[in-house]
This record gives sequence, structure tokens and C-alpha cells, in this order.
Amino acid sequence: MNDVIILLTVGLAAGLLSGLVGIGGGIIIVPVLVYFLGFTQQQAQGTTLFMFLFPIGILGVMNYYKAGAIDWKVAAIIAATFFVGSFFGSKLAISMDQATVKKIFGLIIIALGIKMTFWK
Repeated sequence: MNDVIILLTVGLAAGLLSGLVGIGGGIIIVPVLVYFLGFTQQQAQGTTLFMFLFPIGILGVMNYYKAGAIDWKVAAIIAATFFVGSFFGSKLAISMDQATVKKIFGLIIIALGIKMTFWK
């Protein structure tokens, strides 16, 4: 039951952050699965990618659409290339040891955080 509460909380938090600032899936859900529920890095990443198979952001998209804040051409190009990139990225992640994948994940989050905090 405790795991269900963690999953419900992380889903809500990730959804709120995704709608608010466009983050949530990888940055919130993956670490929670690893550190609170004992998933391997690869299991957490695979589970999070599975979540993206469903139209989980449809309500948020509707709000942004109504506000005229979606560039459909850019979204389509990114979605198509994400489709291909996720295939090759998952193959690479599965072939690596968990510690290396965790380090890469952490370094990317730190680098993005520093860039977004200190550069325009």
C-alpha cells in the first residue's frame, strides 16, 4: 500500500510539473522509482517510457492548444525523431551497467540545471 501512495504522489507531482514547466517524466519519476521503489536505472527508464505510450498529457495539451501555445510542426518533428532516438537510446542503456547509466542521467540533470539557472 505504501508503494501505491508513492506512485500516486509521484504521478501527480510529475503531472503538475509537466503542465507547469514541461518536466516530470525523467527528472521526477525515474529517481523516485530508483531510490524509493528499488528499481534499477534501466527498469525505471523503461517504465517511464512505457508511460509515454498513452496520451498522458492530453489535458495539458488541450490547455496549451486553447492558448495558441503549440507549434505543431516542431512537435511532430520532435515526436518522430524521439520515436527513433528512444529505440537506439534504450538499446544503448540496456547494454551498459546501471552505475554508468545513473551517472550519465545525473550529470545531464546537473548540467541542464546549471545552464538554466545561470544563462539566459
